[in-house]
Amino acid sequence: MALTPSNSIELGHIAQDFNLYEPKSDSFLTFNKLKGKEGTLVMFICNHCPYVVHIIEGIVNLANDYMEKGVSFIAINSNDIKNYPEDSPDKMIEFSREFSIPFPYLYDESQEVAKLYDAACTPDFNLVSGDGKIIYRGRFDAARPGNNIELTGIDMRNAIDRMLAGQNQDIDQAPSIGCNIKWK
Repeated sequence: MALTPSNSIELGHIAQDFNLYEPKSDSFLTFNKLKGKEGTLVMFICNHCPYVVHIIEGIVNLANDYMEKGVSFIAINSNDIKNYPEDSPDKMIEFSREFSIPFPYLYDESQEVAKLYDAACTPDFNLVSGDGKIIYRGRFDAARPGNNIELTGIDMRNAIDRMLAGQNQDIDQAPSIGCNIKWK
């Protein structure tokens, strides 16, 4: 496992549409179909990363708190499943059920969507405003496996609250940190 921070990107550009397979529903879904009226959190995660496993319950709680406010959540797994079979679509279904994930968990087999979003690690977060602009690219919170910091999701909650209030995201956005995406 290589500890990797998310890439810093220029904020304000339009989020890219995609069409990805969702194993749980055995269907293909697009960003444009899934995006929320008020905004969307696009997350790059996987099943086996200890950083994702450490915060997944917090992500589910966040989604349950904000989905009713018009914010949608989309998780994407872009890992190479040939070398990391624990991230296969069948295992994604198991992971979704184990953690009661209430949002689509999509499989990026070609890894093109991860490249479009300049994703580097799992977890990697992109908060997209209702008008489709990426406005936050940062961490969920400071909790990491073994650092004894309480999992609250405070950084992401604050970013979503600012978005819902129509406020700027003119704050220092600390990068997310996790395992590197497993490229082919």
